[in-house]
Amino acid sequence: MVKERSGADDPARTLELLWREPDRGGPRRGPKQGLTVDAVVRAAVELADSGGLDALTMRGVAQRLGVTPMTLYTYVPGKAELLALMLDAAYWRMPRTDHTAAPWRTRVAAVAHENRDLYRRHPWVATLPTARPPLGPGLMTKYEHELAAFDGLGLDDVERDAALTFLLGFVQSVARADLDTQAAVRDSALSDGQWWAAHAPLLAKVFDPARFPLAARVGSAAGEAHQGMHDPEHAFAFGLERVLDGLAQLVASRAR
Repeated sequence: MVKERSGADDPARTLELLWREPDRGGPRRGPKQGLTVDAVVRAAVELADSGGLDALTMRGVAQRLGVTPMTLYTYVPGKAELLALMLDAAYWRMPRTDHTAAPWRTRVAAVAHENRDLYRRHPWVATLPTARPPLGPGLMTKYEHELAAFDGLGLDDVERDAALTFLLGFVQSVARADLDTQAAVRDSALSDGQWWAAHAPLLAKVFDPARFPLAARVGSAAGEAHQGMHDPEHAFAFGLERVLDGLAQLVASRAR
């Protein structure tokens, strides 16, 4: 399965669109007066938000805007460039917490929560590969803001970048697991609890707790606590604390 990518076949054209001046994305001549690059991006984001990337096609965006696909291509060369614009727009519009006076764990945790909120508003963002992101103003503003959360910790520039990458990787992994759980519920029309209730009698016939005592005990305890296989809230809260604990060790070593 080929993953959607935000990188484009024409990097120069993509950068030109990403860093366009406000008036350069303005109306052009055509059957739909007033159409802009920004309007195209907004329509594409709305389409992806409601139906995922599977629903995102140039034809679908054109229909949403009331224009022909050929008209759309005069604003955005193709889907790869459109994905780059969509992702950068999502980054640009992220609410950002002013955490300059907060303790470092509070600052870093705020970055994690900001990104989790991004994935909840735009679930399709979590499914995009992180390699070669769009180098637009949205990404750069996001990166600048998030790097500042590590101010005053004694980390060199490479460590600061790595610490941020580590944090964001964790948040994206939890978001993807949450999407997988939602997809399973949607495809089966069963909640986790209902799915386990349906399969428990079958599992009891083949599973020997004496042979797998740890799996039986721990699995039962976790399942009862989470009312299913996965609790995204617990996974995020537990994992974020462990990420912060790990970074605390690095910070302490630099302080010494």
